[in-house]
Amino acid sequence: MSTGSVKVLIVDDEPSIRKLLRMGLVTQGYEILDAPNGKTALQLLSHNPDVILLDFGLPDMEGLDLLSMLRAQNEHVAIVVLSSRGDETGKVEALDCGADDYITEPFEMNELLARVRAALRRQSHAERPVFRVGDLSIDLVRRTVSVRDRKVPLSRKEYDLLRLLAQHAGKVLTQRFLLEKLWDRNTDAQQLRVYVRQLRQKIEDEPDRPEYILTETGIGYRLRAPD
Repeated sequence: MSTGSVKVLIVDDEPSIRKLLRMGLVTQGYEILDAPNGKTALQLLSHNPDVILLDFGLPDMEGLDLLSMLRAQNEHVAIVVLSSRGDETGKVEALDCGADDYITEPFEMNELLARVRAALRRQSHAERPVFRVGDLSIDLVRRTVSVRDRKVPLSRKEYDLLRLLAQHAGKVLTQRFLLEKLWDRNTDAQQLRVYVRQLRQKIEDEPDRPEYILTETGIGYRLRAPD
């Protein structure tokens, strides 16, 4: 996907911030849409943006509520939250509501551009039938996993967990998200940790120093994205 075909929707109530973001993104060839509030952002979804940069300090609705509505109306758009709140709880809440990434303000434009590129790469890899990173290969059609061309036998639940991580490679998936997708609401997080440990023992050269399934302390796990 060339940047010339990529639409970025900027949602921020500050005109100066929207202008600054627009200038930085336009120089990289992105097509820009912008919204000063949640209502306009929802209307602009009809233009099918590829990425949404969402500031949580909006005048007409709570950021988490808008995030949930945007995600409910478009499952595939990449949403990067921009927030002055840098605590762990705030990040978990945003990720649980459907954010793909979370940047704490203030931030450098180069960091933002890198996050946008990473979000777009995740979209691209999510559409491929075979996921590859390093020596790990996951065939999402045949439901097979191999490391250095050696097939790795996985239980159904181990495969389902690895597939979910691969479908969101590079993105942090919270413990709550993984538990709700793969188990029921009453399952303890310890169950998830057991399956992560089992997977690491099967696909990692050094399970105690993983290079594929990475822990985001206090938040959840992410599968390393392809280079």
